[in-house]
Amino acid sequence: MLFYLLMKKLLPLPSLFRLTGILLVGGILLSTTGMVPVGSEIVQDSVQTTAQVTPSSSDSIVGTWVSVVPPLLAIGFALIFRQVLLALFMGIWMGAWLVGERSFQGVFGSFFESLTGYIVPQTADEGHMSILIFTLLIGGMIGIISKNGGTRGVIRQLGKLVKSKPQGQLLTSLLGFVIFFDDYANTMVVGNTMRPLTDKLKISRAKLAYLVDSTAAPVATVALISTWIGAMVGYIASASAGIEGFSEPAYTVFLKALPFNFYAFFTIFFVILIAISGKDFGPMLAERIKLYKAAKNPELDTYGLYKDEDPEEVKKETVSHWLNAFIPIVMLVSGVVGGLIVTGEGSTIQDIIGSADSYAALVWGSMLSMVVAIILTVGQRLLSFDDTLEAMFSGMHTMYDGLLVLVLAWSLSAITQDLGTADFLVTVFGTAIDPMYLPLVVFVLSAATAFATGSSWGTMGILMPLVLPLVWNLGLEYGYPTDEISVFIYAAVSAVLAGAVLGDHISPISDTTILSSLATQCNHIEHVNTQMPYALVGGALALVSYLAVVAWGLPGWIAYLVGAGLIVAVIWTFGKSPNPEDYA
Repeated sequence: MLFYLLMKKLLPLPSLFRLTGILLVGGILLSTTGMVPVGSEIVQDSVQTTAQVTPSSSDSIVGTWVSVVPPLLAIGFALIFRQVLLALFMGIWMGAWLVGERSFQGVFGSFFESLTGYIVPQTADEGHMSILIFTLLIGGMIGIISKNGGTRGVIRQLGKLVKSKPQGQLLTSLLGFVIFFDDYANTMVVGNTMRPLTDKLKISRAKLAYLVDSTAAPVATVALISTWIGAMVGYIASASAGIEGFSEPAYTVFLKALPFNFYAFFTIFFVILIAISGKDFGPMLAERIKLYKAAKNPELDTYGLYKDEDPEEVKKETVSHWLNAFIPIVMLVSGVVGGLIVTGEGSTIQDIIGSADSYAALVWGSMLSMVVAIILTVGQRLLSFDDTLEAMFSGMHTMYDGLLVLVLAWSLSAITQDLGTADFLVTVFGTAIDPMYLPLVVFVLSAATAFATGSSWGTMGILMPLVLPLVWNLGLEYGYPTDEISVFIYAAVSAVLAGAVLGDHISPISDTTILSSLATQCNHIEHVNTQMPYALVGGALALVSYLAVVAWGLPGWIAYLVGAGLIVAVIWTFGKSPNPEDYA
């Protein structure tokens, strides 16, 4: 009754105060009633006071249902209130309170612990800082080539080839295959490069973000050489090292697991087909219609795609040769590849990429591209040195909001590690299951973990050491021959990888999804809402494919053939290609 009365008072308040109040009220009620989670139950201790609850008591909730509260809180707030920064911080705040002193005083102390205990350390992390610098440098490079006229030159050149929306969408998708070696580089380069052209073709930012996001990680996961594969091979090697009787090389395991990566291949096919068809459905179709209506209703023109260019401003805009944009982008790609080769070790290209320092390579490549952009601009006197630096800082400035979201997403991921969220999810699914069904279960578990934690790589790192020994040992217990158990392992490896990418695609707290919104300058929640139905189609087909191929023994080519046919049926049944003139 008390909770109802307090909520009745809080609900009329603005979102910020309402959410803060709900968190405080929940903390006060939970702490004052003495309800402390232990294992999978809530035990009420009427004797223990809130002052006696110490940080050490956080051990009682690690790996329990409470561990999913912070990420679910953040996800729910983000989807409902469309305020990502606030939602992420509320999740971190709640998590810091659960990890620390779960008392009335702890509600206030955890506010500051969110900053010093999680946000600051995640910012100071070497790998995370590399991504932040990489993003800023790319933003600076994009700012320069936009100001020096190189981007306009590229658009004019591509405009000679691309005349329609489907052509623009297909070109965007195909560029995702060119930069196959890293999803971060893929997203930032393709998103920033294609945005001016897709704006000109009146392709919605949500569609651009989807095309970029869904050809980044899926392509990187099936490429024979990429930063993803390097990490994946490392996880496989660590997981298989302790399996007695299983001695296949990690890279060989990855290659044999490729045919089972149903989600990646279905997603790539879906992206290309929906790009060519010019059709959309669900929230993506709604955004497309909204964009068409914006031609007559400026209030709907969120991104200014119909805004008339000021003739005076157009005269001031520099238009230069397309090479002024193309060369820095080539330097970015070459620099990253070169960095991977320099920092890697081994006798084969697979070994080199697998052992390379991808963070250093990304920073080197982005720095090289920005320096080249400066030299080209100043050397040709397209801009003065001061104007070039101003353009660089202006480009970096466009990245700031996204960087804040990234840092908070990483902080929330750290919260989930401290609370044992992944351990709880593994426990929920249990281990008493025939190994032929494990790849299906692992796919769902991996997707759920990536969705809740926002980290696909973290999901792979957590689940791979658990899943591989589990599949092998259960296979032996159920009496399967070792060669058949090996097939289960190949399928489980791809299930971890595919599920992590699916969870990434539908999670509003995923770093790669956030980067896609950032690169395309699309509202983040808009991107998540519009991409989710498309991703779930591929996820559903992958789920059925694991059941049909691994458990029922159907040939893989049948699963792919049927899946492709169903994708065609879905797009042509539910998809529509609205005429802009109907809404003008």
